[in-house]
Amino acid sequence: MFWVLLLVLAWASAGFACARLCLAAMRTAAADREAAASGRGHDLTLYEAAFLSGGPTRVADLTMVSMARQRRLLLAHTGWATVVDPRGHDEMERSVIGAIGPGGQSLIAPVRAAASGTEAVRTLADDLVRAGLAIPEGAPETVAAGLRQVRATVPVVLALGAAALLLPDGTGTPRSLMCLWFALPLLLTLSGLAIARFEGHSPTRWASPAGQRLLGTLKNRRTGDGGDDGGGDERSFLTSVAVRGIRAIGEPALRAAFTPRDQPWRE
Repeated sequence: MFWVLLLVLAWASAGFACARLCLAAMRTAAADREAAASGRGHDLTLYEAAFLSGGPTRVADLTMVSMARQRRLLLAHTGWATVVDPRGHDEMERSVIGAIGPGGQSLIAPVRAAASGTEAVRTLADDLVRAGLAIPEGAPETVAAGLRQVRATVPVVLALGAAALLLPDGTGTPRSLMCLWFALPLLLTLSGLAIARFEGHSPTRWASPAGQRLLGTLKNRRTGDGGDDGGGDERSFLTSVAVRGIRAIGEPALRAAFTPRDQPWRE
């Protein structure tokens, strides 16, 4: 009857993971109802959209790309950033310039790391959390965490089932019956994942459901910001970078500047 112990473990793993996912979904729904009223009518800035889409690093990337497009920061394809205009227009830009250092030149990778941890980014995150648009740092019971645990439980159940089939069993229990019993906790976990997907729960790390809805609105408006002076096209480009990240950059040289390098060099 050793396989029964493995079955109990499989059920315990699947039940705990699915219960955690359901509890997280309930708490998220309750918090979302409270945040819906406060977030209604909130127009996301590009920095806010960048944080909700990709976190602090995305904010640093957006800031550097924006400055590079204005010719106030040179981003070389070799992975170096050079300050052209040392006067930042806002706190984010001043954070990037400060991260580059007094020499006015630095590798992009450490600048991204330093700029993403500045007080300006932390203040931005705190404001979004208070507005109910961002997930608080270290929140233990989020839908994303629940989904990750349910996904991790699937191979656990499969491994326990395989072990039960491979180990000798003195009771003569048919292997087909064992498979049926282990299929039930597997079906439970797969059903939990399917329901979460159907309900539209996104495993984002940063945006709450209210924040995700605002991001969706921003994406829908992205192509409607045109203007006679071309400013709409620039904002649309930066919005794409904020929402999609570096992969949204169509300029190969600028995109190459953010490519990780193990041993960068200067030209």
